[in-house]
Amino acid sequence: MKIEILFPEFCNLFGDIGNIKYLKECLPDEEFIETSFQSEPRFISEDVDFIYMGAMTERIQEKVIEKFMPHKQRINDLIENGTVFLFTGNAMEVLGEYIEDDGRKIKCLGLFNFYAKRNMMARYSGLVFGKFNDIDIVGFKAQFTMAYGENDNSYFIKTIRGIGFNKDSNFEGIVRNNFFGTYLIGPILILNPLFTKYLLEKMGVESPKIAFEDEVMEAYYKRLEDFKNPKIEV
Repeated sequence: MKIEILFPEFCNLFGDIGNIKYLKECLPDEEFIETSFQSEPRFISEDVDFIYMGAMTERIQEKVIEKFMPHKQRINDLIENGTVFLFTGNAMEVLGEYIEDDGRKIKCLGLFNFYAKRNMMARYSGLVFGKFNDIDIVGFKAQFTMAYGENDNSYFIKTIRGIGFNKDSNFEGIVRNNFFGTYLIGPILILNPLFTKYLLEKMGVESPKIAFEDEVMEAYYKRLEDFKNPKIEV
């Protein structure tokens, strides 16, 4: 199995690389490819089983869009053919239609039918508790953008607490086939071990075992109780 981590030197704004460190513990015998920004992504020339990209600064985000643009069709084909992706934070925005920023319209790859509005003077931070299928999901958000578009039939999480694509939505993130995009940040795979098991199954792991299972499951159930607590602000 090949697992590609895109641009870890830049796309690790909120400690998102913790997701990969945890996957390495879960899959110690598999091949992990850490692709620097100066290198050509491995997925362009060969098949990989899982592609991960985390949150990044706005300046790097525009450079990633530029780097991906010549490979738009290849990325679309991988998504349509069922390759597993996880894009966290603002990473998924590079695959949307465009990003509005103080009068500019930054063209993105256009693979998903949504756009983002950036406001560097108004960062939103909050907690999220919701459902992906029948799996409880918890996480955190810290973002200068809000997304707009129809994702009510292609969302990742239906939020119970916290916001979705924007403050008027409770549909968070986007899913197509095995592509999972979410504004959640940080080590969401450690925070959500049941989703991690689901993701491993999508990657082809039979009867997946997660690392430190007893400890992460205990922490997960405690965290669920905390996030459900109405006294905790979101």
